[in-house]
Amino acid sequence: MKKPPLLGIAAYSGTGKTTLLKRLIPLLNAMGVRIALIKHTHHDMDVDTPGKDSYELRKAGAEQTLVASDKRWALMTETPEQEPLDLQFLASRIDPARCDLILVEGFKHDAIPKIALYRQSVGKPFAGVIDENVIALASETKQESNIPQLDINQPETIAAFIHQWLKTR
Repeated sequence: MKKPPLLGIAAYSGTGKTTLLKRLIPLLNAMGVRIALIKHTHHDMDVDTPGKDSYELRKAGAEQTLVASDKRWALMTETPEQEPLDLQFLASRIDPARCDLILVEGFKHDAIPKIALYRQSVGKPFAGVIDENVIALASETKQESNIPQLDINQPETIAAFIHQWLKTR
């Protein structure tokens, strides 16, 4: 089975990556694009609840815990060695039969196609979000660049760009 392509959404913190993704995903779904998402966080995170059986069993030493119901399932894997995250490995955990595109929030230094988001109001340099893997720039103002530019406040246009890009993959 063909692996779905990865497309990063890269930006400085505070630019609105998650806000944009919350608007893009339903638009892409409406175009018939099934989305998977990988989100990187710099925080220690836990998707389980203290006191629940699955939490207690994982804390007892299970390396992997799969929690399942009729509605969803989640696999938690302990990684105490704290090696750098490997985006390709994480993407390989996603079922390619269930998605057409893997959107990636974070992992901005990985060599994958990306849409860079930029807002001058964040106060960071424009050059810091651009690398050789950026296929488009979404900003509220026109920037000096030969990269295709999209309006960050027009998620419909960004979704159409992604849909067209996906067709060429």
